[in-house]
Amino acid sequence: MPVSDGQVRDAMSTDVLTIGPNHTLREAAARMSGRKVGAAVVLDPDHDQPGILTERDILDAVGAGQNVDTERVHDHLTSSIVVAAPDWPLTKAAAAMVAGGFRHLVVCQGQDVIGVLSVRDIVRVNAAEPVGG
Repeated sequence: MPVSDGQVRDAMSTDVLTIGPNHTLREAAARMSGRKVGAAVVLDPDHDQPGILTERDILDAVGAGQNVDTERVHDHLTSSIVVAAPDWPLTKAAAAMVAGGFRHLVVCQGQDVIGVLSVRDIVRVNAAEPVGG
């Protein structure tokens, strides 16, 4: 299915890794590595909207010399995120990623997190199409 024909629900990952804001960066990295994902959704009972921690956030902390055993997720996550709906066209999701300069979208149905869409997911769905067709 070409990107222009699909919806977010067709490409998103539904096996979402969630972590809390008080996990250390090492704990988050270990869970992300173990699940082979590039992002974790951060659920904080004190906030209505989820946040996201990406491999890039962890890499930035390490590059800045911060201690991954003491640094907490809440100090490195992105809390002001674009949330996608499952019925968004993939073209809208891709445009949101390009405009925002990020590679992951949290997908919500109402207040519930139901998936994560990555650039890789969009490429995977698009690459399933025959070349030239």
